[in-house]
This record gives sequence, C-alpha cells and structure tokens, in this order.
Amino acid sequence: MIGIEPARQETKTPARATRQPRRRAVSQIIYEVLRVIVLILFLLPFFWMILNSFKTALGISKVPPDLIFVPTLANYVNVFVSQSFLDFFGNSFLIAAGSTLFGLLLGLPAAYSIARYRQNGLAIAILMGRMVPGITFLIPWFILFRQIHMVDTYAALILSHMLVGLPFIVWVMVPFFEAIPVELDEAARVDGSSILVTFIRIILPLSGPGIISASLLAFIYSWNNFMFSIVLATERTKTLPVAIYNFISYAQIDWGGLMAAAVVITLPILILALATQRFIVRGLTSGALKG
Repeated sequence: MIGIEPARQETKTPARATRQPRRRAVSQIIYEVLRVIVLILFLLPFFWMILNSFKTALGISKVPPDLIFVPTLANYVNVFVSQSFLDFFGNSFLIAAGSTLFGLLLGLPAAYSIARYRQNGLAIAILMGRMVPGITFLIPWFILFRQIHMVDTYAALILSHMLVGLPFIVWVMVPFFEAIPVELDEAARVDGSSILVTFIRIILPLSGPGIISASLLAFIYSWNNFMFSIVLATERTKTLPVAIYNFISYAQIDWGGLMAAAVVITLPILILALATQRFIVRGLTSGALKG
C-alpha cells in the first residue's frame, strides 16, 4: 500500500495541472465579456445623446432610428447663440470652482484635526451634515439669504453647494491624514515648525492624490447640482443644469437642443475625469486601504 500511493498522486497531478489553466482561461473570458457588457450599458446612453445632438427633430423621432444620416450643427448653434450657454457655462464653473476651493480651505484643516487629535464629536457632526438631505436646508437657506439680500448671488450658491461638498472633502481626507506617520509631525516640531507650517509644507504635499480626488468629486457635485440653483438663482446666476430647462416648454420639448445642451454639460466633466482618473483611483484606493 505504501508503494502504490505515490503512483496515484503522480497520475492525478497532471490532470489538475491541465484543469487549472482552463479554469483561468474560462474565468478570464467571462470577466472580459462582463466588462464589455457593463461598458456598453454605461456608454450607450452617452453615445445616443451625442448622436441625437446632430440630428433634426424629425430624425430624432424617427422609428426605427437612422444610424447613418446627414449631421447638422443647428442644435449647437441654438445652444450657444440663441440660448447663450456660454454665460451659463461661466456661472457653473465659477460656482463649482468657488465651492470646491472654499471647501478645501475649511475641509483640509478639519480633516487633519480629526485625524490627529481624534475629534470624534466633530467627525460625527460633519457626518450628520452629510447624511441629511440637501433639500432639508433649502427653505431655511432661502429665507436666510432673502433676509440679508443674497438671493441671486454667486456667494449664496457657493455657500449652498458647500453644504455637501465640505463634509465630503472631510471624510475623503481623514484616512489620508491618518495614514501619514505622526513621527513626521513630531520631527517637524522638534525642528521648530509650527502646526500650521507642518500642515502646509509636510502633510499636504504627501496627500496630493487624496486632495485631487476630493477636489474633483466635490467639483462634479457642484457642477451637476440642480436643486439649490433652481431656487437661489435667476437669469444672472443661472447654472447649466437649470438652463437646460429652456428647451422644455408646456407644449413641446426641443429634443435636439436638449441633447446638445446635455453634451455641453457632460463633456467637460468627462474630459476632466479621464485626465485625472489615475489620481482618483490612486487617491480613493490608497485612502481606503490605509484608513
């Protein structure tokens, strides 16, 4: 019996060795097929939106739709000339950049303080502010701004967008600051650096991927925000998500102009996300792993 057992093991080993590469190949094929399906599901609406933005109203409503047609720029002329979307584009950029910048100025020190000094009470308060729906603040926010004559101002929209952007920045950055060794802070203080100098010159440069991730995600939230702008903005400070309603009337919907306006809103964010995707992935994954 002792002499037979090794022979059995020798006959089983080649079979197992051949099955393992087959399983890996099948798993890889299934993974690639699923990835293609998910990619198609996500990209198909965007592709359809771009396609319809170059069609006439008759071409959009045609069933079955034409994949080969003569493109027209009339919808984009309507967006940029008739609807003055460049002004709304500037409003959206100013408000998104302002809310992101001020969110970083307040959120980064707050996240550093929570990470270094274990301020759990402050962390819970910020988390509660993040969990409360933004619409809860809408009516009190409007009454407050009306009393101090700030309705239809950029400052009002920037402050309102910070209600969600600021807590988000804090909670993204806390794991990054916790991952940085405390010994760096102590060594800097031994050399005579203050807490502020240590934070600016040592901590922030080491948290670059996290800052980029938090900034981009807060910017995207502000760029796409509709709720605060529809209440606090008028024609002078109207943003792109609100301006897109110009193509919807009581009697009809201008689908061509609506599609072109949606492309104008989506394309800058898409380009920005693709340009910084490696920083976003590195920032979110490293923060999650280290935290």
